[in-house]
Amino acid sequence: MTEPSTEITTAAELRALLGEPMERAVTKERTRLLPIDLQWLAASPFCLIATSDADGNCDVSPKGDPAGFVKVLSDSRVAIPERPGNRRADGYLNILSNPHVGLISVVPGRSESLRVNGRAKLVRDAPYFDDMVVKGHRPILAIEVDIEQIFFHCAKSFMRSKLWKPETWEPEQLPHHAVIVKSVQETRESLEELIEYYGAGYEQKLYGAVK
Repeated sequence: MTEPSTEITTAAELRALLGEPMERAVTKERTRLLPIDLQWLAASPFCLIATSDADGNCDVSPKGDPAGFVKVLSDSRVAIPERPGNRRADGYLNILSNPHVGLISVVPGRSESLRVNGRAKLVRDAPYFDDMVVKGHRPILAIEVDIEQIFFHCAKSFMRSKLWKPETWEPEQLPHHAVIVKSVQETRESLEELIEYYGAGYEQKLYGAVK
């Protein structure tokens, strides 16, 4: 029989275990974008967006586009475009019931990350959508985030994981994505059809129908 876990149930227990944060970790929080933040966002092609609904059910969604895809609207507001996807809209439905969001912006090869917390809303169109056109396609919608907290996160997690060290990569340990899909759900498509779907033509459909 498995031994029960020892749960932490109070903030006092947690602090006794972790200790107090160093002063620099406490004072690094800001509410406005600085020039270095703008430089970072201009170099970043990828971010993660965390949301939860009114009942606390959570979702984290990856977003990626050419570097600089997070549009800076002011020193306290950014916008993130939506492209064609699976249309589940889990994070977007969460935002409609609970506007609080958290972002982690990543730059390939850099072990730091930029964290942004704030309040979001969904917009179906705005003049700046013209600046978000990629391969002839405007965004489907965008998330506007009013920044309440922003800071750089240290490099330790990326360093521990050796995320950017190609010599540690072993993607062949996992099967083709079509095999993964077929192993976790019933699909109308055969495995061969899924392999073709996720094949060479998949990238051509990233921004909509091929024209």
